[in-house]
Order: sequence, then structure tokens, then C-alpha cells
Amino acid sequence: MSSTTRLTVAQALVRFLSVQYTERDGVRHRLIAGTWGIFGHGNVAGIGQALLEAGEDAMPFHQGRNEQAMVHAAVGHARQLNRLSAQAVTTSIGPGATNLVTGAALATINRLPVLLLPGDYFATRAADPLLQQLEHPTEADVSVNDTLRPVSRFFDRVHRPEALIPAALQAMRVLADPAETGAVTLALPQDVQAEAYDWPTEFFAERVWRVRRPAPDPVELAEATRAILGAARPLIVAGGGVHHSEAEEALKAFADATGIPVTSTQAGKGSLRHDHPAELGGIGHTGTAVADDLARTADLVIGVGTRYSDFTTASGTLFQNPGVRFLNLNITSFDAHKLAARTLVCDARAGLEALTSALEGHRVNAAYAAEYGAGKERWERVVTRAFDAADENAVPTQTQLLGALDAIVGDEDVVINAAGSLPGDLHKLWRARSPRQYHLEYGYSCMGYEIPAAIGVQQATPDTPVWALVGDGTYLMMPTELVTAVQEGLPINLVLIQNHGYASIGGLSESVGGERFGTAYRYRAADGTFSGAPLPVDLAANAASLGMDVLRAKTVRELREALATARASDRPTCVYVETDTATPTAPPAEAWWDVPVAETASREAAVAARTEYDRQAAARRTHL
Repeated sequence: MSSTTRLTVAQALVRFLSVQYTERDGVRHRLIAGTWGIFGHGNVAGIGQALLEAGEDAMPFHQGRNEQAMVHAAVGHARQLNRLSAQAVTTSIGPGATNLVTGAALATINRLPVLLLPGDYFATRAADPLLQQLEHPTEADVSVNDTLRPVSRFFDRVHRPEALIPAALQAMRVLADPAETGAVTLALPQDVQAEAYDWPTEFFAERVWRVRRPAPDPVELAEATRAILGAARPLIVAGGGVHHSEAEEALKAFADATGIPVTSTQAGKGSLRHDHPAELGGIGHTGTAVADDLARTADLVIGVGTRYSDFTTASGTLFQNPGVRFLNLNITSFDAHKLAARTLVCDARAGLEALTSALEGHRVNAAYAAEYGAGKERWERVVTRAFDAADENAVPTQTQLLGALDAIVGDEDVVINAAGSLPGDLHKLWRARSPRQYHLEYGYSCMGYEIPAAIGVQQATPDTPVWALVGDGTYLMMPTELVTAVQEGLPINLVLIQNHGYASIGGLSESVGGERFGTAYRYRAADGTFSGAPLPVDLAANAASLGMDVLRAKTVRELREALATARASDRPTCVYVETDTATPTAPPAEAWWDVPVAETASREAAVAARTEYDRQAAARRTHL
């Protein structure tokens, strides 16, 4: 008879998680490197007690302040480690559980692993309804945790102790799967968490989940090779899958051998170092002029690890060559088949290596290489103009702030952003120097991601200088995890930009006839609009009150000095700057983005915006 160990369900789950590992290319990582938690009645006596009993060596615990932010921190950790390690997040029943939904959506959209462990109602219904329980009049087994179903790659509710075994194994399978990964939810009824069971000892044996690198199918590889050989103007779109697969060197070798130019999505930027001759920067609505110009005339678009969001395709208007075709190298069949593409369903590194070998001796036409090389040089001059400040004593613009940061960071630094006007400026202008430096969450573009993600990155790679770039709108949504950074002594650097409102969406509002309605942080004026004086908030004082060291910078010179001081500090540090929003220094969008405009309106701005919308929308294509 096999031996057993008597533990509660929560104790068994924590012990099981502590001995799960991933392995790729012979390198092993803990699959669940730690657990974030905020405790309430739904998990304090279950998972909370189990974590206490297990101890820090078995399962490190991280104390959070907001449940959504804890998921963001776990996602930042997973992305920094190429999805080979994840973290768990435990919450109580009720609002703690529903606060997970935004973070779960972000994780699943970005294909990044995180394990969610929310408390749930009593499986026995001994107490019914209990505090914070949702009662549904026709579906008694529904709880608020069901809101996590559509945003999770795997969901299970553990109604009985023995059900934990298959649920936990399935959860690990999905977390470690390079194609299926995302948020994984195990909803844990409160009474079941505390219930004891005789567990087979084998359940707690060390398990290694090997992260595969599937090779391309020979037939697909042959077709892909023929497509590339027959293309006169091929163009690569590098997505986040290049990073997840650690395929950057394979992409460099492919570009070196073939001369095919490389553009990147927000998730894929940094796939090639910025000064590589074939690296043309971002593509799409926030792309560079050289990248978007080539995209319009490309006859073969080679997507590597990209899911082709509307920002990448300029809402279906970017790829305008009448004969353009697509070749998608992706580990997921779902993404590989987009845009009616030829497919190469495989690991990004394995696929690129196979293509490089199959194309030995093939290079693009010298005139094509010279064309994109000249375009790259022209765009570099645009970047320099945007970054440089003629007057060191002037208030910096946002792009001059990025120029000052560009001059301070090293190759090892990580720059994190997610929302506002910064993603556009960064995608167009940032000179990425290493695969991990550019950390933009733009699958969900979630305000509030940056600060907790910086904590997750810092935990994953403790000696890495980490920068969270945050506007005032984002900061006011979720500054809470600054307390966590202070508590843990994590020397993250926060660059806090004050521009008195939702500047990015304000600009978009203006362009689509919305006249910046409801986007400024100002007092109400006599006419009822928010057009009075700026609000007298002091975000720097707020950051200081949460324990951060704060450096205020009013000029370009002071900004440079503050950034250098922050990078040298071993404490969580905030650099606060109020930017010049009146002087335009950012280059305009090089491609369209479809935000539908009112078809009928009485206001002149909306009527004019609709006319422009109809003109742009006429260029939209369906690729078949």
C-alpha cells in the first residue's frame, strides 16, 4: 500500500507548488517562485495558515496592497523570466477575488502565466449565504469567481479534497505550456481549504515540466522557404514570442544572413539591438516612418511570435501592396493562421534556425537593403531631434525626458510602461539595447501595471536597475505597491510625470471630435466643464508619504541629475517632473488607428472628424 500524508487541502496545495519546476534547454526554474497574498476570511485560515506552516524556504510570501496589483507584479516577474517561472496570488472571497479579473485578463491576453487562488463559498453550504457571497436565484453554484472564467486559460473549483490532485496537475500543465499559458484559476471553497485528507505521498514528489521547442513541419518549412525566396520586399514583424522563446540570437543570425529588415511590435521591441543594420523599430500606428513605409510596399510579411493587434496592422490599413502575402511563425496555431497566412507552427528559435539553414546563400536585393538603410538613418535623426534639448534650463518635454533617461540607462536596465502617451513615444523613439530592456504591456494597456510590474521584475532579477514610467493619471489609479517596494527594500525607480490629466486620451479625444471632454484634471468652471485651474495635488508629496525617496526636477539639467542619482541609489526612489505639454516634440503617428467616430453629430469638431474617419477607413483591407 502506498504511503500517505495527512494535510489540509491548503497545506497540500502549498507543498505541491513548492516542488514544481520548469526546464528548457537544460536550465531549471521553480515554476511557482512565490505567493502574493492579501488575507480575509476566505483564505486566512486556509491558504494563509498553510503558507505560515510551510515557511519562507518552501514558499516565499509577498504582502500586497491591492489584488489587481499583485497579479501585475506576478506578470512582470513571469515576463522577465521568459515565462519559465510564475508566481501565485491568493485572495479572500468577494471583492478581493473580483479585483483579480483585470490582472487575469492582462496575463491571458499577453500569454503570461500566473496562478490565482481566490477563496470561495462553502462547498458544504453549512453557512449559506456567507459574508460576501453572491447569491444567484437560478444557479446556486455560481460565485463571483466565475467572472474569472473568460479571462483564465484554465479554471477549476475544488469542491472536494481529492479533486485538488487533477486540478493542480492541470494547472501546472497550462502554466508551463508555451502555447496555452495565461492566467490559471483554482477557486478554493473556504471549508475545503481547511479540510484534512490523506494524500498519496507521490503527489508531493518533485515534478519537472519540460517546456518544449517544437520544430517546424518539413512541408510547412519547405513552403515558407519558397515564399521567402520568391519575395522581393520581405519584412519581418517580431512579436513577444521572440522574447518568450529566447530567440533573439536566432533572429539576429537570420537577419545577418538574409538582410531581411526587422520591425517590432510593442511586445517584440528589443528583439534586435537598436543599432543593428536591419532593425527598423516599431511598426504600426506607433511605428517608425521607415518601418511603416516598408510595410505598405512589402510583398511578404513574416510574423514571428506576433498576434497582429490593431496597433500593429494599423487597423487593417497598413499592408497595402496588392499582392502582399503573410507567413506566420508562431507556436500557437491560433495566431499562426491570422491574415490567411502560410503557417510555420513551431517554436520561434527552432523555426528561425531552420529557416536560416534552408535559406543559406540567399539575401535580399542590395537596392532594397540600401533603401531601408537610408530610411533607418533618416529616422535616427528624428529620434535625436526629439531627445535633444537646446536649453538645459528649460522645462523638459516628454520626449526630452526619454532622451535624458536614454543617456543614463545601461544595457541591463529595464524600462516599464503600459498606458498613456508614453507607449507611442517609446515605441517610435526608444533605443532598445538588450532583449529585456523594453518592457511595455500593450496587450491590455492597463493603467496601474507599471509600479507592481517593476516590483516583479526586481524580484525576478534582483541586481537589475528597473524604471517604472508613470503619468499622473496612472499613478492616481494604483500607487499602493510603492509601500510594498519600501517594505521589501526593492530599489525600483519611479519616474512620475505630471501633466494634469489623461493627456493621451485627451489627444485622441480631440482627434475624433471629442474635444478633450472629461480628460483634464482641473476645477469645474462656471459653465460646468473641467476647464478651470489645475488641481493642487502634490503627487511627489504623496510618493514621499508612502516611503519613497523623492527627487523633484524642474529643468532638463535637474532631470538628468535626478535620474543619475536615482539609478545609483539602493532605495526605492521617485523622480518627479512636470513636463512641458505646449511644445510639440513627439513625431506624429505614421499610420492610422481605427477609433469609430460619431456618424451623426451637431458639433463641428465631430463632423470634421467623421469626414477624416471615412477617408482613412476606405483603405481598410481584408487579407485573404
